[in-house]
Amino acid sequence: METQGHARALLARGFGWIVLAVLAAYMINVVLTFWFGFPGAMSALSGGVGVMALVQVVVVLAAIAAALLYVTRSPDVTLRQDAARISAFNRFLVRCAFFVVLLVGMGDAILSFLRVQNMLDGVVGPDLAGNLGRADFRGVYFHVPLIVLGIVLGAITRGLGFIWLTLLVVVAELLIVLSRFVFSYEQAFMADLVRFWYGALFLFASAYTLLEEGHVRVDLLYASMRRESKGRVNAVGSVILGMVLCWTILIIGFGTASSIIVGPILVFETTQSGFGMYVKYFMAGFLAVFAITMMIQFVAQFLEAVADKRGEPGARDVATEMM
Repeated sequence: METQGHARALLARGFGWIVLAVLAAYMINVVLTFWFGFPGAMSALSGGVGVMALVQVVVVLAAIAAALLYVTRSPDVTLRQDAARISAFNRFLVRCAFFVVLLVGMGDAILSFLRVQNMLDGVVGPDLAGNLGRADFRGVYFHVPLIVLGIVLGAITRGLGFIWLTLLVVVAELLIVLSRFVFSYEQAFMADLVRFWYGALFLFASAYTLLEEGHVRVDLLYASMRRESKGRVNAVGSVILGMVLCWTILIIGFGTASSIIVGPILVFETTQSGFGMYVKYFMAGFLAVFAITMMIQFVAQFLEAVADKRGEPGARDVATEMM
């Protein structure tokens, strides 16, 4: 029985890491397809076999092989240890996302303020000021460096930075109230900043809320279950309800060049207001960040749930941790 239980644990670990590997390969292929002109891995199945299509197929197969190799080479790693590692990596992604939206939000708001006040020409010169008024130029040469800096800050810092987005949203909204009713001044970029940070707060915080079991749960039956039964419910729910939802968002969002996520990003889509912030395409990307971080956290929850179902020691007491 012990050997059979160990085999089931390896199977659960293998499934979880394969999901993550396919997710990574899928996002790599998205970049190759829409930014480097690759035909897509699926084209190899429709008869359009070429070198570039085969490269994308190899990316998927190599990712799956790497996941299986890791699981087979680390048979002594427990389900809970894997879940903890996956959750820690997800925290890193959310930290990076926080610093990115913090830097891009503040930088683009300052830039928009200078433009609307006709001060940008005097600061950077008329040529560069004109280029910064173009969405594609601002996205590549202004936003991308801030994105890189945000990722670096996320890598060298600790803690869940997105919690501070709550305060930033309040401060940004307070500035709108003060400027409107005290100084009779309001511009489109001010409301854009609030929406930008507000959307990031809810979508980026979802994975952490799932980790802390903070999402609303209809627990008429669940609350009275034993830990093993709760583990079974969480394992099935993570796969059928959680991972399927995340894959649906990613597949629809990155299906074609005009899909709801990749379409706005490819053209650096902006709002219709002339002097607003140029971050609308970022908000489309928020959906991708939401789906990716939730997928990763659902894998971690799945492994934790299987461990609970098997009665393994070391279960997290979320209520005690939060206290």
